[in-house]
Amino acid sequence: MTGKVLIANRGEISVRISRALRELGLPSVAVYTDAERDPVHARRADQAVRIGEGRAAYLDAERIISAARSVGAWGVHPGYGFLSESAELCRACERAGLVFVGPPASAIHEMGDKVRARQRMRDAGVPVVPGGPADDLEQAKVTARTVGYPVLLKASAGGGGKGMRRVDSEQELEKAFERTRSEAEKSFGNGSIYLEKAIVGARHVEVQVLGDKHGNLIHLFERDCSLQRRHQKIVEETPCPTLAEATRRAMCQVALTGARAIGYHSAGTFEFLLGRDQSFYFLEMNTRLQVEHPITELTTGIDLVHEMLRVAAGEELSLDQAERRGVAIEARVYAEDPRQGFLPAPGRIEHLAAPAGPFVRDDSGVASGSWVSPEFDPLLSKLCVWAPTRELALGRLRRALSEYAVLGVATNLEFLERLLAHPGVVAGDYDTTFVERSAAALTGGEDSEQHRRDAMLLTALAAHADRAGAPVLSAATPSRWQHAEPNRVTRFR
Repeated sequence: MTGKVLIANRGEISVRISRALRELGLPSVAVYTDAERDPVHARRADQAVRIGEGRAAYLDAERIISAARSVGAWGVHPGYGFLSESAELCRACERAGLVFVGPPASAIHEMGDKVRARQRMRDAGVPVVPGGPADDLEQAKVTARTVGYPVLLKASAGGGGKGMRRVDSEQELEKAFERTRSEAEKSFGNGSIYLEKAIVGARHVEVQVLGDKHGNLIHLFERDCSLQRRHQKIVEETPCPTLAEATRRAMCQVALTGARAIGYHSAGTFEFLLGRDQSFYFLEMNTRLQVEHPITELTTGIDLVHEMLRVAAGEELSLDQAERRGVAIEARVYAEDPRQGFLPAPGRIEHLAAPAGPFVRDDSGVASGSWVSPEFDPLLSKLCVWAPTRELALGRLRRALSEYAVLGVATNLEFLERLLAHPGVVAGDYDTTFVERSAAALTGGEDSEQHRRDAMLLTALAAHADRAGAPVLSAATPSRWQHAEPNRVTRFR
């Protein structure tokens, strides 16, 4: 395995892949656009190539291939998002004589359309959520009546929680149908949607699989991704706190069955809905590296990016089957304002200090001075911890979050702290609707007294810094600290 690898992505995942490449002695090539203003991921790589002006450049396979060829790359790693699940990019790499660090184009194609994927898995004997086509409104009504309300309208080419809407009655269906189709067209360039039964009180559990080109295929256990907002994951943990051992074994074997049915190699994830009675149903397969892959690495000791690169080079997996130890949890830190409906909060990060300590991992793509562009997802970092028990892992993650300091942009740090301290989360008693149902308690209201005091304090600090000739921070951004008395600093709660 020799030669440069171009990373067709940005932010924390590009930094993560650059580190893996350096560990294996492979040169890394980052790509960037004018909208990113000296991004950290471009500085972390051995070489960086400009590919355009904004977000659209990351979705242009021809630009990616051109950049890879211009630097004499051996391969292309797509990361996640953007073109990571593009069969066309995979084929374009093959035509250009480049190695695609991921699964075969045939598998990406099979699983890229949710309707086609459901049928393919049904044919393989994998349990699938009841549902069916919704090519037009009348067909959607027929399918909904067949499976029973509530139902979910979902984009056939969707992902990342976009193009998905719950409908509780036929009276809501017409409006929801048009909105979902419009959102699907806008987000994915494909307005096709389908309908499936909404499993009430379900958890979202996924199984990591890993295969090579020699027919070896293993699973690396499950992750619970039920703490979501608008179908977008916020916190993930492994193991799932409510999964029975017999169900775990069955779910992992079903994932392997599905992967074998499509001739899969590289890293991939099967996503399931887990019912309260331990029944489970296939949702979709992500034919790429997952955002939450670090918690699997922390509990198994397997570097998934290393394995993907070895598989791409034609090598066999380095293990026959993974073992798991302890508990790992990930919290996604976003530049967004929970008090304003979680609106993205672009701007310049004036100061950033990440937490540290035993068994704490912070995968970040920003630093002090970084610009959070409105053109891209506002994910700042993925804060992960490991511990021997779930109780210790939760405590460690809450401690790590309390040490995280970001000034200049609003963040969801306080929201995450409240979420992880909530009795329901501490008990492991939650499902995919938990965050929405607990929104008021988790966000602290529209304009809490604490928020007002934070803003007043930062204004005073900014004025003091200005008088002293120090860098001035944004007075619009609340501080996470206050001076309580001389020589003592107390963090706001």
